[in-house]
Amino acid sequence: MGVRFIKISVLYFVLGVCIGMGMSMTHQFALTPVHVHINLLGWTALTLAGIIYHLFPQAGASKLAKVHFWLHNVGLPFMMIGLAVQLLAGVEMVPLIALGGTMVVAGVIVFAVNVFKRVQAPAVDAAAGEEQSPSM
Repeated sequence: MGVRFIKISVLYFVLGVCIGMGMSMTHQFALTPVHVHINLLGWTALTLAGIIYHLFPQAGASKLAKVHFWLHNVGLPFMMIGLAVQLLAGVEMVPLIALGGTMVVAGVIVFAVNVFKRVQAPAVDAAAGEEQSPSM
């Protein structure tokens, strides 16, 4: 799952910088909130989650990691599409934005639960001074 999170985060990064470049080229900055959220919740948050899942494979292999992945990656596009339409067309998209935002928040909460359940420092064998794999 760590690699999957990192790869999808790169897609959000490309999208975010392309939106930023388009805004800077046209001097139209209406999509700034979309640009910022895609870069923060897509690129940054998912990259960090991917690194955590890679470093702690027991967390990445859990069902919670899969639930986190799908909530985050369905919710974020819903939220960003709704926000973009609202900003560009003036059409109220509050239900779609709220649905997507709620899904992302739920995904982040699932991530937090997963981290607290499965991310542990390796046990240290005091006699040998060596790290041991953590027991679950």
